[in-house]
Amino acid sequence: MTPLHFVFSAAFITGTAGLAFHRTHLLSSLLCLEGMMLSLFLGLSLWALQTTSTNFCTAPLILLALSACEASAGLSLLVATSRTHGSDHLKALTILQC
Repeated sequence: MTPLHFVFSAAFITGTAGLAFHRTHLLSSLLCLEGMMLSLFLGLSLWALQTTSTNFCTAPLILLALSACEASAGLSLLVATSRTHGSDHLKALTILQC
C-alpha cells in the first residue's frame, strides 16, 4: 500500500469512526459524512488519473455533485430539526416524538 492510499484510507476510516463514536450533534455527524465523501472523491480522482482512461473521468464529478446534494439536504434537515426541537442533539430526535 502506497502512502497516498494509506492517507485516503485513514481519512475514510477516521470519518467512519467519528460517525460511529461521536454522535452527539447532527452537525458533527454531517461533517463526518462530508469528510468521508471528500476522501472518496479524492481517491476516485486519483484512481481515474492513474488509469489514464477517459471513461472514468466523469465519475469524480458525479460523486462531487451527489456530495453537494447530500450536504444541502443535510443542512436543510439540520435547520428543520433545530427549529422544531430547539437543538441538534441526536438523542432528542426519536421516532415516537413528532
